[in-house]
Amino acid sequence: MRTRLLFPLLLGIVTLATTSLRAEPASSPWDLAQLSQAPAITWLVKEGPMRALTYTGLPFQGKPSQVFAYYASPATLSPATDAPKKYPGVVLIHGGGGTAFKAWAELWAKRGYAAIAMDLSGMRPEEADPNKRTRIPDGGPDQGHPAKFDTIRSEDITDDWPLHAVANGILAHSLLLSFPEVDKERTAVTGISWGGYTTCIVASVDSRFKAAVPVYGCGFLDQNSCWLGEFTKLGPDLTKKWVERYDPSSHLARCTVPIFFMNGTNDFAYPLDSYMKSYDAVTKTAKNIRVQIKMPHGHGVGWEPKEIGLWVDQQLGIGDGKALPSCTAPVLADGRVTAKITHSLPVKSAAFNYALPGEAVNKREWKSVPATVENDIVTAPAAEPGSDMWFFTVTDERDAMVSSPVAFK
Repeated sequence: MRTRLLFPLLLGIVTLATTSLRAEPASSPWDLAQLSQAPAITWLVKEGPMRALTYTGLPFQGKPSQVFAYYASPATLSPATDAPKKYPGVVLIHGGGGTAFKAWAELWAKRGYAAIAMDLSGMRPEEADPNKRTRIPDGGPDQGHPAKFDTIRSEDITDDWPLHAVANGILAHSLLLSFPEVDKERTAVTGISWGGYTTCIVASVDSRFKAAVPVYGCGFLDQNSCWLGEFTKLGPDLTKKWVERYDPSSHLARCTVPIFFMNGTNDFAYPLDSYMKSYDAVTKTAKNIRVQIKMPHGHGVGWEPKEIGLWVDQQLGIGDGKALPSCTAPVLADGRVTAKITHSLPVKSAAFNYALPGEAVNKREWKSVPATVENDIVTAPAAEPGSDMWFFTVTDERDAMVSSPVAFK
């Protein structure tokens, strides 16, 4: 598959004092018309609960690359089941150091979805030990920092890991949509860490999705993230070029896919200030957010929260139709903090969470105090003096938790 690559002519960065939003790109390095075509595939395992395949990605080192993926659905897990109505679909995008995870695809297949989980490092996991990977013939760029950042130094974009990662997520979607058992009107994408970063861009480029859940990953990485050293090495001009082309902050403003942001207060890679700027950048679609006190960072703990599946079901019109709660931004007045909540099930509990004074945003200690809910207004006393970050959390009777946006003083 030959894919035409468009070199972006991007607008400069526009920084607003309150939201730090950036201008939308004038063009994109991803040709959606090309990427919307289902890629050529080779089945490696076509029988059994978990299928394996490779599909054709963008050119790399002068020839089309190959991408390894696992595929599972309710029908592959239980082939004796009566032929179903069509299944909703989900694309699963791993994070740094990850690969195509069988367990992740199986989790979604058991939930009733047709799931595809691809490897974004030119590898495939070994069957005997998923922690070991083997380079596949014609695999794309690896997922190390040089391929993510340093390749911006060259005018050749075909060796840029972000270009391939986003393209391979969209191509996986196109492949999923070509399968006869998949409901073309009900597909979602979710990703962990660098996969969350990739999900932010994929959902902004590919509007065919009906729901997106980026976990941890976000944009504004040049403003605060664990990769500030990489941008220092690039210098201001190359950093600007990287941000315009590959930072989610340059793409989220055009996202029309309902999106659910999920992160922890102390994430080492994606701090809350950059995370909230990414959340604020989305203005054209429904959105929700779940911030958890000291949420651990990892693949298993990243795909584990039940709220991910509930959000996707909600947006795809699956299940009982009971939406997750939502909570507006906190308002501080007269020594109290309030927000309005919307919920389809009774609220079980609410809490007010605030950061104690300190320096680094993601190294703070946090305190949580009970909040009251009356007439769909959640209320708590103001944070202790010196606190400069706070938010509410609301939990319904399913133990499904969401938060308000995080407020910064």
